[in-house]
Amino acid sequence: MSKGTLFIISAPSGAGKTSLVKGLIARSEDLVVSVSHTTRAMRAGEVNGVDYHFVNQDDFVSMVEHSAFLEHAKVFDNYYGTSQQHVEQQLLDGKDVILEIDWQGARQVRRLIQDSQCIFILPPSIDVLKQRLEQRGQDDSDIIQRRMQDAVNEMSHYAEFDYLIVNDDFDQALNELECIILANRLRQLHQERSLEKLLIELLN
Repeated sequence: MSKGTLFIISAPSGAGKTSLVKGLIARSEDLVVSVSHTTRAMRAGEVNGVDYHFVNQDDFVSMVEHSAFLEHAKVFDNYYGTSQQHVEQQLLDGKDVILEIDWQGARQVRRLIQDSQCIFILPPSIDVLKQRLEQRGQDDSDIIQRRMQDAVNEMSHYAEFDYLIVNDDFDQALNELECIILANRLRQLHQERSLEKLLIELLN
């Protein structure tokens, strides 16, 4: 069995990352999303253990002290972290794993898992990004303004990623995202392991 690949997907808030990942998961086998830990409050409709592992700040700090996270960061006054043990086990089980994290987290993870593939989702314009944030109806104008400022900083790190996708047309962006996953699975290293018997037969 080939070891899975870690795919890191980042985007500014409002670029449509979460919707694209949900669409990708629905299309793909052996592809899972790592569920992060967070100290932020649970939103309406969210499920603990599905959307996030919701923990208090003391528990989160304890996990940091015990080096339980591949990466962790403070975002909008809340803490987020990715369980190292969970991700590594999924990869060993042959599953491809998606991490939805920001550029800072991506940088931390890539130091530890150097063969991870990093994908950045861009909005088609600043105006569209602001419109999407407003249409979500989750934040007041001050928070939206803060998110817009942070979005510019987030997007300035695009060069640290392997792939760039512009989410203008959702179906096209989803197809492009799926192509990245499929192309990675067809790389020689992965195929050599899964096609071992066929290659032996063909070459003898």
